[in-house]
Amino acid sequence: MRSGERSLSEAHRRGWWPPTKLGAVVLFGLIAGAMVASVLLYVNGAASKSVLTHGRPTSSGITVTLNLVTVQNSYDELVGDLAVKPGPTLVDEATYALKEDLTVAVTSVTTPVRRTWSKGMLPGVFPVPLTLARDVERWPFDSYHTGPITVELFTGASQTPERASVTFGDLVGGWKVHVGRVNNANDSSPYVVELGRSASTMVFAVVILCIFVAIAAIGLFVALQTFRNPAMFQAPLATWYAAMLFAVLPLRNALPGSPAFGSWIDLTIVLWVLVALVVSMLLYIAAWWRALSTT
Repeated sequence: MRSGERSLSEAHRRGWWPPTKLGAVVLFGLIAGAMVASVLLYVNGAASKSVLTHGRPTSSGITVTLNLVTVQNSYDELVGDLAVKPGPTLVDEATYALKEDLTVAVTSVTTPVRRTWSKGMLPGVFPVPLTLARDVERWPFDSYHTGPITVELFTGASQTPERASVTFGDLVGGWKVHVGRVNNANDSSPYVVELGRSASTMVFAVVILCIFVAIAAIGLFVALQTFRNPAMFQAPLATWYAAMLFAVLPLRNALPGSPAFGSWIDLTIVLWVLVALVVSMLLYIAAWWRALSTT
């Protein structure tokens, strides 16, 4: 036997690295790796949030900025803050108030949005709800997109419309946002916003799903071992099973985005975790009955 093999066998004989200790090291290594990966993905996603598109001023110097802020819980609306900054020819140099009326109209919204600032007013920021087309069934790989978005500006007494080139900002947490045009070859073509869950959000969802599986596996393991040897029965563990059973739904609601009830996650994981816990509880009660009968 070579010296390397001899030292390895001696280490195993002395119990330096028993299987349980090696398994614990591997488990903690996986947990630490998942923690580091989730933090790095979150930092990378937060650092990438910035200006998505750079718009150009109109012929009168007006600039339009739409900061995407949040996705509603029902996933049918994307809310953004629209800011209109008039050009130097439209404002009074002393008061920065408008010298003529200014109107902005936004399409592809849940309700028609048309805001007018009269002469002497100061344009401000106002929320704009954008309609989303949904793909909820593929959670957490679901994606969403808006309809064609246009911003029209009307100035002066003639109120002649002028298509604005919009600057889009990404302030939506937990989402990866992309802004494009319906026709990329046309600079005046309407915009389209596409959203997908960020990598850090997907990692969080996968970790929660792994916790579901771990709860079911641990419950079944303890129940089977106790059923095989009723002398191992411990009465307080019955309350532990009840606690695990009632912890499933809060964990399910903690999933990012709270997928719709009846989705694939419920039919393939949550339902069977509940079944596994109920079966484990029945086995544990059966072990208690066996232990009681023998005594």
